[in-house]
Amino acid sequence: MKVLHLTLKKKWFDQILSRKKLIEYRSYKPYWHSRLENKKYDYIHFVNGYGKDKPWMDVEIIQINPNFDWMWYEIKLGRILRKGNIS
Repeated sequence: MKVLHLTLKKKWFDQILSRKKLIEYRSYKPYWHSRLENKKYDYIHFVNGYGKDKPWMDVEIIQINPNFDWMWYEIKLGRILRKGNIS
């Protein structure tokens, strides 16, 4: 399985967890281009912060599209598959 690992600030992590945020954005720059363009991931492993007890969740990826008007990637999120260390 191919997994995209992303670290989020608490605000964005909580919004995805509560299903208020259904699209994650990444800037259209060489770093993200090499990680996202023409790649197929099974799911995203989101973490909030660092350390061994950090909150995490695995979220289904519906689609990854570049948005050339705004110069970013739009990652459309599906259902939450698993989660852990959530208080």
